[in-house]
Amino acid sequence: MDAFSYLSVLISIILGLAITQILQGLRGLVINRRQLVVYWPSVSWAGLLLLINVQSWWAMYGMRGRPEWAFVEFALVLLQVTVLYMLAGLVLPDVQSNARTHLKQHYFDQSRWFYSLAVFLLVVSIVKDVVLNGGLPAKTNVAFHLLFGTVWTAAAVTTSDSYHRWIPMVMGLSLGAYIALLFGRL
Repeated sequence: MDAFSYLSVLISIILGLAITQILQGLRGLVINRRQLVVYWPSVSWAGLLLLINVQSWWAMYGMRGRPEWAFVEFALVLLQVTVLYMLAGLVLPDVQSNARTHLKQHYFDQSRWFYSLAVFLLVVSIVKDVVLNGGLPAKTNVAFHLLFGTVWTAAAVTTSDSYHRWIPMVMGLSLGAYIALLFGRL
């Protein structure tokens, strides 16, 4: 077994837990739907995070050719997937059976932490690339990171409902373009 095969097990477990967290949150919303006050940006973000987790797992296959790993390099990869797990834990509330659930209230209660962690995820992603590859990622990748970082930083500091309602649409289109341009094929 090569180093990446060994190390990718823990990466896959954490990403799997993040995906499970999101799916359990969606399941809880469906089960408790009669007591649910929907806020579509919350549900949209759950879907976007599923996409981000899958894209991250897909992109990490690119590290398979790395013959040696230093602990710091692996720690940065683990930090990245750990932040993804934390985002998954914040995106939807833990729904209590037969309890009224207001997704909008949960969203704004968590939005500062959620978007701050999302910005931190971008920083970790760039630092990881610098440490693993000795330089910044491709210009297109950096441009998308800057776009995401700008939108998410503004989201962390604003409570404007209209701003938060358009973020999932912009992010859905941007993530689609990001994946198509940079990660369309293994």
